Amino acid sequence: MNDYIEARFSLSPCTETHTDILASLLADEGFESFVPDSEGLTAYIKKEDYDPERVKQVIVDFPMEADFSYSFKIVEGRDWNAEWEKNYFKPIVIDDLCVIHSTFHRDIPECRYDIVIDPKMAFGTGHHATTSLMLRRLLSMELSGLKVVDMGTGTGILAILAAMRGAASIDAIEIDEFAYTNAIENVRLNEAQNISLHLGDASTLATIRDIDLFIANINRNIITADLPAYVDTLSPGATMLLSGFYEEDVPVIMKTAEILGLKYVDHTTVQDRWTSLRLVFQP
Repeated sequence: MNDYIEARFSLSPCTETHTDILASLLADEGFESFVPDSEGLTAYIKKEDYDPERVKQVIVDFPMEADFSYSFKIVEGRDWNAEWEKNYFKPIVIDDLCVIHSTFHRDIPECRYDIVIDPKMAFGTGHHATTSLMLRRLLSMELSGLKVVDMGTGTGILAILAAMRGAASIDAIEIDEFAYTNAIENVRLNEAQNISLHLGDASTLATIRDIDLFIANINRNIITADLPAYVDTLSPGATMLLSGFYEEDVPVIMKTAEILGLKYVDHTTVQDRWTSLRLVFQP
């Protein structure tokens, strides 16, 4: 089953800050995709994960002054590739080094790294700020020979780029079965030979050790809850790249990270305050 709930939030006043904060709060409740506009936000969540009471609480607790109207409808399972082609997913080029496109695209720019993603409803096409931030991180690093974990792999896009850039092995983990199946398809499309895909949550990390690079593009609450399991996989001196949260969330994450031996290196931020955080493990 891949039915979704389409939730529509209209806000007054409605600014980019309003919709960014609302998207962040809804992401913590399991919403996966967001389409902001001048009057509000449309958000998508799997039907089985939808809890109307928790959504109402998000509205009640919203930290900015705004008048809300809210409605939702069921979106029945469909060919999500066609929906992305028609409405959202266009080829994207990252720093003139990497092009991300789907099998249905034509006239694709030539780049050193050519990644094919048929996203269906899984998160991670490079268009969201957090994905592009993480792609830029991977493009700027030396990955040859590294053992990598990609936690919450989504479409598999970060794992695929790591493989293309010479990582020795990548364990890519996804909790959602539909996204996991999609990641398998995308790994196959890109002929990536050194990616091991796992269906599960942070408990899947129990048998994974001696990791050189740990990637997690999820959200603040999940990251802070699962950081101990992440750290247990790391070799001394390993790098951790985290995203899926705002710049103001960095101190919250660091409070947990420092206790576990993770040291702050830097963070990069885009206009909408989405951030990627780089840490090093120094036990």
